[in-house]
Amino acid sequence: MDHVWYVAYGSNLALDRFRCYLAGGRPAGGARVYPGCRDARDPARIAAVEVPGGLVFAGESRVWGGGSAFYNPAAPGVVAARAYLVTADQLGDIAAQEMRRDPGGEFARDLAAVLPEVDAVHAMGSGRYETVARLGEQDGVPMFTVTHGTVADLEPNAPTLPYLRWIAAGLAEAHGWAARRVAEYLYSATGVSRAWTVDELASALDGEAGGGGLLGGVAF
Repeated sequence: MDHVWYVAYGSNLALDRFRCYLAGGRPAGGARVYPGCRDARDPARIAAVEVPGGLVFAGESRVWGGGSAFYNPAAPGVVAARAYLVTADQLGDIAAQEMRRDPGGEFARDLAAVLPEVDAVHAMGSGRYETVARLGEQDGVPMFTVTHGTVADLEPNAPTLPYLRWIAAGLAEAHGWAARRVAEYLYSATGVSRAWTVDELASALDGEAGGGGLLGGVAF
């Protein structure tokens, strides 16, 4: 398997943030410098996609604080996502970095090698992003994402502002959504209502016009 679609549903929806996984670097507002992939090239193609399932914020992110985003394939609903056409080795390195493992290390190589065998969900381990889910195909190329194997058992936790900023920016880039629609979508995700109302989210996004919103340089 040469190329695959990596499906992002969290902060990697935003291309500039995703490039930290590819070429290395620290995303604005994040607490970690990423080493990058062995192959640092940009995706060959990018596509906006929607996949069945649910978006969950849970646990405690060491990069952003607050809850991390997870994909629950068993939940009802639709997840707005972005698909990046990358090599299988790049996907292995991306997943390795999610788990603070070395790009090109054993985990990265094993994940890339197992992709042709994954037809639904495959657990590489019990870690936060050590489960690979196959999400069908786009233009004849298989789509994959990574998540937690027992995401429904995680304790929901609201995400922080810097994290929401990147997710919202990615939704605007990929799907062209206006601030209110982004706010309503994020509010519907498990965990968000623990710290936010939909009006607070919409107000924060609308505040971008005055420089105080979540989206940084992204204009609606």
